[in-house]
Amino acid sequence: MKEFILGGARSGKSAFAQSQALASGLPVTYLATAQAGDAEMAERITRHRAERPSDWGLIEEPLALATALHTHAAADRCLLVDCLTLWLSNLLAAGDETLAAETQALLSLLPALPGRILLVSNEVGQGIVPAHPLARRFRDEAGRLHQAIAQRCDRVSFVIAGLPLTLKDCPA
Repeated sequence: MKEFILGGARSGKSAFAQSQALASGLPVTYLATAQAGDAEMAERITRHRAERPSDWGLIEEPLALATALHTHAAADRCLLVDCLTLWLSNLLAAGDETLAAETQALLSLLPALPGRILLVSNEVGQGIVPAHPLARRFRDEAGRLHQAIAQRCDRVSFVIAGLPLTLKDCPA
């Protein structure tokens, strides 16, 4: 079962994803895409680590997400990816070839992955049109990625104020 969990900043999407991972009853591995590029992000990463159960595995992978998923996905495991928008930011910084190759790798691999896969991402398309060209590109790339991920997932949830709304539910 693949589940895509979307929400705005501080919407409760990560907490919801963690509750879904716990409810799976499977051993959980957390796939983190963030990089501690400054003190504030380092503090966020530290806080997120403290909020997770201590028996969860951890893989930090800012770019090669498909490779990490392929390596660690198993029928008897839950993988929680948090988050796709940070991953997308990393890919945009790495360049167009890396962006195209890594997103295609993820989209091609996702349907065939075994086990429970939870993918968390920030919904960024409901605000104003950004003034900066890079911000517009990021918003557009995120929107395209979200549509493609949602098509490949069995369940899609949107979290607002800590409340999940089911947008799609086609259990495998």
